[in-house]
Amino acid sequence: MRTVVFDLDGTLADTSGDLIAAANACFRQMGEGDLLNAAQDAGIALRGGRAMLQLGLERLGRSDDTALIDAYYPVLLEAYGAAIDEHTVLYPGAMEAVEALKSAGFRVAICTNKPEALARQLLTSLAVLDAFGGLIGADSLPVRKPDPAPLRQAARLAGGDPARCLLVGDTVTDRDTARAARVPCVMVTFGPHGPGVHDLSPEATIDHYGQLQGVVERLLA
Repeated sequence: MRTVVFDLDGTLADTSGDLIAAANACFRQMGEGDLLNAAQDAGIALRGGRAMLQLGLERLGRSDDTALIDAYYPVLLEAYGAAIDEHTVLYPGAMEAVEALKSAGFRVAICTNKPEALARQLLTSLAVLDAFGGLIGADSLPVRKPDPAPLRQAARLAGGDPARCLLVGDTVTDRDTARAARVPCVMVTFGPHGPGVHDLSPEATIDHYGQLQGVVERLLA
C-alpha cells in the first residue's frame, strides 16, 4: 500500500504565529518583552522551541546561555499548548488534497518533530486528526527526524509499506529524512522557506496543493 506522509508545521499548516507568541511569552517572563516577530521569524519558528529561544537570546547577546534555554523550553511548550490555534491555519487546499489521495487509494499519515501530544491537540482543534491513518511526533520514538525511523513508523501506522511511501515537507530536515529512508521527498514552496526549497534538490516541489496528487502518482508509480 502506497503512503503519503506529511510534515505538519510549515507543510500542512502555518503554525508560526502561535509558536512565535509562545516564545515571546517566555521572553516577557524574563522581563525582556517581545523579541521575535511573526512575519520576520516564521522560518525559525518552524525549527522548534529551542531554536526560537536561542534566536531571542542571541538578540540580547546571550546565545550561549543554554541553561536558560533549557529552563524556559517547558515554559514555552506550556504557553503554546494554552493557545495553540489562535493564529494557525491549514494551507489552502491541504485537506482537499489529503481526501483526494485517500479516494485514489493512498494511505496518509503525519510525521512531525512537534511533540506528539501537542500535534494531536492541534489536529483535533483543527478538526482534521481523524483524516490521517497515523501520527508520529518528536517523542513518539527514541529518535526523531531526520532519522528515518519515524517516517517508516508513520507509514506502518497508516497501514502502508515504508518502502512505498514519500514525505511531503518544507525543510532540510524533511529532505534528509526522506533520503535516509531512501524514498522521495516532495517539498512545498508556499511555506516560510518559499522557493528556496528548490536548492535542497528534492525529487519534486509543489506551488499549491492542487499539484500534489499528480506528483505523488508519478513518484510512487
